[in-house]
Amino acid sequence: MRKSLVMAAVVLIAATGCGGGTGDTTGAASPTDKADTRAPVAHHLTVTSPAYRDGGTVPRRFTCDGADISPPIDLAGVPAGTRSLAVTVRDLDAPGGTFTHWLIRDIAANTRRLSAGAHPRGAVEGRNSFGRTGYSGPCPPHGDRPHRYILTVYATDRRPLLSPGTSPGASPDDLRRALAGHTLATGTLTGRYGR
Repeated sequence: MRKSLVMAAVVLIAATGCGGGTGDTTGAASPTDKADTRAPVAHHLTVTSPAYRDGGTVPRRFTCDGADISPPIDLAGVPAGTRSLAVTVRDLDAPGGTFTHWLIRDIAANTRRLSAGAHPRGAVEGRNSFGRTGYSGPCPPHGDRPHRYILTVYATDRRPLLSPGTSPGASPDDLRRALAGHTLATGTLTGRYGR
């Protein structure tokens, strides 16, 4: 009898001890992550590119080894009530931590396609981790395994409001703060690139 109780306790402890994680292995922040300041997302955007599939290799043309222009992207599922779109591209595998390659905001809400190298009318590009305004493509250190580049599109219920001193070269943190509580939906496209 005592042996059965001990076995039942071990099974119960093992079962409850395995449920502590979110099960998310995508590298996305959990809802309790302090860096994730977005409101609960009710919708999911579909983000695709004619240049590469999700999880595929980013073509050289869109990297520092090529023309270094932003890739073309297509959007579907933008929710009603969207007033503006924003895009970021981040390298999750950079040696010093997450590295931002592109942030652009104030893209018209009715946009469903950005062509390669696009600079949409009225949109504002922010300062990337290279310290430059605009897009700077994947450029991992030579010899590193391929890095993951996450292109994220945000549908927002207003144009991101930034403090006067941050425009037009907003940083990734500036943009995250401006999107806090105003993100209706997000979608991602992951590309890989190595040198």
